[in-house]
Amino acid sequence: MAFDLTAVAVLLEALLGYPAAMVRRIGHPVIWIGRLIVLLDHGLNRPGLTAATRKGLGVVAVGVILAAAAVPAAILEALLRPLPFGLLVLGLIGSTLIAQRSLHWHVARVAEALESGSLEAARTAVSHIVGRDPQTLDEAGVARAAIESLAENFSDGVVAPTLWMCVGGLAGGAAYKALNTADSMIGHLTERHAAFGWAAARADDYVNLPASRLAGMLLIAAAAITPGADARAAHGAMLRDAPRHRSPNAGWSEAAMAGALGLKLNGPKVYAGVFTEDAHMGDGRREATASDVRAALRLYRRADALMVLLVLAGAAVPFIWRG
Repeated sequence: MAFDLTAVAVLLEALLGYPAAMVRRIGHPVIWIGRLIVLLDHGLNRPGLTAATRKGLGVVAVGVILAAAAVPAAILEALLRPLPFGLLVLGLIGSTLIAQRSLHWHVARVAEALESGSLEAARTAVSHIVGRDPQTLDEAGVARAAIESLAENFSDGVVAPTLWMCVGGLAGGAAYKALNTADSMIGHLTERHAAFGWAAARADDYVNLPASRLAGMLLIAAAAITPGADARAAHGAMLRDAPRHRSPNAGWSEAAMAGALGLKLNGPKVYAGVFTEDAHMGDGRREATASDVRAALRLYRRADALMVLLVLAGAAVPFIWRG
């Protein structure tokens, strides 16, 4: 277990995030992983191959992606851990795999746009964090999309990389981030990726199972200490609605968020012009507003703080045990 490394990583990311100047200068680990995925997609997922061949090559691609992320990370950790300030450097590298601060910033931008009364600005802001067509959304739809994205990304962009870094160190966090990026890029049921992206999509579903349940429980716990939120309703909505979600994982945090805020989230959506049916999460209001986005952010901050406290407690155990 690598609670010490993960504790440094989550604290640094919460304080610093990933500076935009660094993105412009050297990019970001997700960008680097994305370039490899594009190369593999173009090189292996060729027209004319059978579906079975594409599926097999997709398995190979996932193996290459995981190795390309995990092996350098493992080598870095082995080299840096014994050095003075090595843990701090490793934590700084690990912080790039977690999205606490950037997720909050992106969702807050949607709230600000809605508060300004500019639907177009709100649609533009939400387009950076959702895959659906923003031009089909009214103000309530934009607010719901932002809250849904906050809930889902709390699970797979914050809790999951933190969990897998605790379990497997820098290599565990890097491998998870690589797999999650692959799923977002090729794990779609499109004609091109239905077979080639099968392995990425299924593997991502499995590695997110524990994190999605933990994220839901953190949101319920956060609701218990957040004025205006309802922990009992969050718990009931999660148990009732999460299993009905199209995704095996996204519903746990979305339903908990919906119940806590008295909203009805998810439901039918439009992706790339294609209408997609899905179950509703929660049984409250559909007319979400900017104030609901702000309330979701307050809940998120407390849930994230609880997660950080769990990591810090894990990091403290060896010292308590030795003492």
